[in-house]
Amino acid sequence: MADDSPMAEGVGPPETGPTTHDEDGHLAVAFIADVRDAIGRPDAARLRTLVAELHEADLAALIEALDPDERTRLIRLLGDDFDFTALTELDETLRVQILEALPAKMVAEGVRDLDSDDAVTLLEDLEPEEQAEILAEMPPVERAAVARSLEYPEESAGRLMQTDLIAVPPFWDVGRAIDYMREEQDLPDEFFMLFVVDAAHHLVGTVALDRLLRSKRPTPISAIMDTDFEAVKAVDDQEDVARTFERYNLVAAPVLDEDGRLVGVITVDDIVDVIEEEAEEDIRRLAGVGDEETSDTVGYVARSRIPWLLVNVVTAFIAAAVIGLFGASIEQMVALAILMPIVASMSGNAGIQAMTVTIRAIATRDIAAKAALRAIGREILVGLINGLAVAVVIGIAAGLWFESIDLGVVIGVALVVCLLVAGLVGATVPLAFDRMGVDPAVASGVIVTAITDVAGFSVFLGLAGWWFGLL
Repeated sequence: MADDSPMAEGVGPPETGPTTHDEDGHLAVAFIADVRDAIGRPDAARLRTLVAELHEADLAALIEALDPDERTRLIRLLGDDFDFTALTELDETLRVQILEALPAKMVAEGVRDLDSDDAVTLLEDLEPEEQAEILAEMPPVERAAVARSLEYPEESAGRLMQTDLIAVPPFWDVGRAIDYMREEQDLPDEFFMLFVVDAAHHLVGTVALDRLLRSKRPTPISAIMDTDFEAVKAVDDQEDVARTFERYNLVAAPVLDEDGRLVGVITVDDIVDVIEEEAEEDIRRLAGVGDEETSDTVGYVARSRIPWLLVNVVTAFIAAAVIGLFGASIEQMVALAILMPIVASMSGNAGIQAMTVTIRAIATRDIAAKAALRAIGREILVGLINGLAVAVVIGIAAGLWFESIDLGVVIGVALVVCLLVAGLVGATVPLAFDRMGVDPAVASGVIVTAITDVAGFSVFLGLAGWWFGLL
């Protein structure tokens, strides 16, 4: 039976303002259900009304909540009303899946309305053939800007920058610059400063908007421009650019090519994304899960984790072999087998703590070459102090549990030695990998865990065997 209600005809849409989000700020379940209903009918008019007021981040959250086939249907139904900026808020895997499912012409029309940095974000993860197909559908000016940015290395300032900016010559006055910004149609949507360039487009200074607006119209731009500016190179790594923003509290920074010509600008909103991205990357690498995303398939995630699990198998067999050397001692004194996990757990945790602090310091460049020995010495001292504190507690507990003062002394001494070794290894291994040009976040965890396990079992079982004459 046909639905003749006004809602079915796209007339009299429901009020969506307060009901789009729940009390926690997330998209309301009922709202998502309304969107799914509009997609299923299909009712483009109602769908446009439902999502019209959504911020790009909320639109991205809505896309993630939908089923795969519903995502592309939503974009097709919205047509020109769909804001492709929302796709930049999605993780890489999901974004690529959606872009590959859409016609190249539709993607090109959506991309050409974006800032150049957002356009690059959408296209950079596609295959070269798909990039070329979409670029071919774009107007020449926009195509050239995006293609030029895509030529820069991945995760570089050139990929991150926005090519839309305001550049003026130093001989202009304030009045002419203001009039230019009022009359020119093709300006960035948001900007924080003007860039002053010479005839060859070399950057010679910057002018903050607040200083421009506070100056009288006849004032030459050269008189108010700041020549002491912080600029980045287009080939600089985005992590280094983020550190520059953090160090100098920048809101925006010009991007220069190898000849010092102005080619773009990076703003702080892009840097916030970089900081989050790099932090997530380090956390994943510490856990040995690579660059996987929540939208990746089970097969891909399993394949990406297997190599590190296999490495752990090797290190586990090494630790087991060490335990096997003391098999006779363990058979004669069952208490050793019961206490072994305590020693391994404490030394492993201490090593991971020292390793994590050291890797973070390397990532933020807080450890200089001359400070490396100081950092290692600090972690050894921390290991000694923590070892003494833990040794007293666990030594007394073990002695009372097994009614053996000697056993309490043995495990206490073993813990002091093990935590000393853990502090040394946890600080030294990441620094060594960094010196060798290997990412310490990727490789350190497995090595540190293996060394602390082997050291913990060797020290505890060896000391116990000597103390009780079991060897």
